[in-house]
Amino acid sequence: MLLCALAFAELEVRANAEDLESSAERQQRSSEDVNPPALRRPSEPPQPFQILPIPREGLVQTPVDLPLGFAGPSGVLPQEVQTNSDFVPMEDRWRIGYPEWDRYGKGHPLLDDYPYVEGNRWDPFNLNVLKGDYPIVGQHTFLDITATSLAFVEVRQLPTATTPFESTLRRGQEEFFGQPRQLFYQHNFILSFDLFHGDAAFKPVDWRIKLTPIFNINFLDVNELAVVNPNVLKGTTRGRTFFSLQEYFAESKLSDLSPNYDFLSVRVGSQPFVSDFRGFIFSDTNRAVRLFGTRFSNRDQFNLIYFRQAEKDTNSELNTFQDRGQDIVIANYYRQDFIFPGYTTQLSFHYNHDPSSFHFDKNDVLVRPDPAGVAMPHELNVFYLGWTGDGHIDRYNITHAFYWALGRDSMNPIAGCAQDINAQMAAIELSYDRDWMRFRTSFFWASGDHNPYNSHATGFDAIFDNPNFAGGEFSFWQRQAIRLFGVNLTNRESLLPDLRSSKIEGQSNFVNPGLLLLNFGVDLDLTPKLRMINNVNFLWFDETTVLEQFTFDGNIHDFIGADLSTGFEYRPLLSNNVIFTLGLSALLPGRGFRDLYDRINGDAEPLLAAFMELNLTF
Repeated sequence: MLLCALAFAELEVRANAEDLESSAERQQRSSEDVNPPALRRPSEPPQPFQILPIPREGLVQTPVDLPLGFAGPSGVLPQEVQTNSDFVPMEDRWRIGYPEWDRYGKGHPLLDDYPYVEGNRWDPFNLNVLKGDYPIVGQHTFLDITATSLAFVEVRQLPTATTPFESTLRRGQEEFFGQPRQLFYQHNFILSFDLFHGDAAFKPVDWRIKLTPIFNINFLDVNELAVVNPNVLKGTTRGRTFFSLQEYFAESKLSDLSPNYDFLSVRVGSQPFVSDFRGFIFSDTNRAVRLFGTRFSNRDQFNLIYFRQAEKDTNSELNTFQDRGQDIVIANYYRQDFIFPGYTTQLSFHYNHDPSSFHFDKNDVLVRPDPAGVAMPHELNVFYLGWTGDGHIDRYNITHAFYWALGRDSMNPIAGCAQDINAQMAAIELSYDRDWMRFRTSFFWASGDHNPYNSHATGFDAIFDNPNFAGGEFSFWQRQAIRLFGVNLTNRESLLPDLRSSKIEGQSNFVNPGLLLLNFGVDLDLTPKLRMINNVNFLWFDETTVLEQFTFDGNIHDFIGADLSTGFEYRPLLSNNVIFTLGLSALLPGRGFRDLYDRINGDAEPLLAAFMELNLTF
């Protein structure tokens, strides 16, 4: 025990001595750091610590690399200067650069997926100040410029009436329906300017100003007279140009509703709006005041919007600056993860006030009121109550919609008297994803009017629909406008056989035959760049009494026929900058369609259509 105590005491003495020696060495080194031996006389005593000024030209400079993509000049004025070598101010946080790096040593080829791409001002895919990736003023104000060339050409066959009591294109024509071939070409040149102020992509903008002018070229070539214009002297071709300021609006955030980026904003001006998931009731760009926002960490979204509709140009379908006088109010509320994770439900209310008016379109065709029956100006006041849903339940995708239309028509042209409106619509789509394939089936029902002689209109019609359903733009039935005695059996980009003169300029008509549609389809992602869409639709009229009265034919069957379509969508750059779309479709007439469009010397033949669309976007 005594030996252990002596040994411990000796170690403690040595440690204290080493501590004293280390403290003296540290003090000497500190003094040498402040006053290095080379700068002091041997006899100079140690000086106290002091900060020596360093001339600016002697500051440590860090290399400044260029930012990725095309950043353009900085909009941040420098306000700080470097004062020491420990802090280098970089006030424009968006334009902090990266050193040059060619990861694969291949010189950054165009179609290769490369990190740290330098880019240039004409590169829309990588970082670009013209695409809103870098601010143009300060740290929070961005400009997104989008230029689009949208070219479209379509060859189609449609039932085309001749003009036997005036003049025919060919001698000796006696058929009421003549040559069905038509060629349609349209080209839109679109330039969009989107100026907005905000902090980041996850936070709604504080304010936004957007302008979208469009220049349109369209051309139509048909094989019969009185199609491009009721005046047979106008021939069989029509070419038009039109310029429109399609979008112009200002948006401002009114308040933040929660710390989780929930907000309330207002947008005023001509703006796009789709009132539900698939565009069954309203899908348009027009003059409006919109109040919108989110709640509960963006789980809920809501819209309240008032439209004062402008007239449409007949051939380009773009907005004019002429007031139509139609008022539309829409309110909807979305709830995500409703009951099932991944499923969103929506409740909506639509109100359409379409006053009585008298209007000819740009081709000298009467479109308001409908040139059918009692062509007297009339007023519509219609309310729509709707419930829709979209998403997935487990591995099954589902989309559904139900709408109930109630209201009053002061004088329906076909019925010849005022109508109380009570009509319904229902739709459902189920699909299942299997690797690179999606299998779909869907059903659509719009109620028809079973008695056009009473004062109750039960045929369903929309306000301004453009449904992406049962084949959408590839479907013959939905894509084409099929004429029938001065009105359309079905309008372009609409599923409803509403006997309406024009979807874009006419009025809703609730005395119509309605529709039953059964769809089967499959979508194939053949490659990451190429997608194929295939659909088969079987079509029936819900009621045929209206058609029998309208055509003075007491025996019209309900089966319209089969609609076959296939489409290809090709994106060679794996982005939306270049999109090539090809569509092929056919309508195989059923007994009901032949009852309406049979020729004297034979049945109604199958109708074919094909279109190509090239979308180039910067």
